[in-house]
Amino acid sequence: MKVIFACVHNAGRSQMAAAFFNSLAHTEDVQAESAGTQPGERVHHEVVEVMKEVGIDLKNAKPQLLTEQLAESAELLVTMGCGETCPYIPGLKRVDWPLEDPKGQPLEKVRQIRDEIKKRVESLISELDAN
Repeated sequence: MKVIFACVHNAGRSQMAAAFFNSLAHTEDVQAESAGTQPGERVHHEVVEVMKEVGIDLKNAKPQLLTEQLAESAELLVTMGCGETCPYIPGLKRVDWPLEDPKGQPLEKVRQIRDEIKKRVESLISELDAN
């Protein structure tokens, strides 16, 4: 099973979510990718910093474009702020997590966003494990 986490620039929220998902999922049968509708050049430095604090290295992560082809290979699309620009894929389950963009935020705020994303990912993994 593949889950895609998507936001606008794929430089913050979706990168954190996919990294948490891939590190916390208890099976190799599920994996996550992240993508954006208007990918940035790199992951935000404040996101790299707060993820490093919890043992996840995103310094080499690269934002990628959310395409219909990428989305078609998934069973679940979790969006985070891309709204109407997220592609609609018939038959693909979509969930929206209204999370604040960490770009340019003070580190304490980015940590709060990180921790909220981790909680949501843990809950999602529990739901997927139950099904």
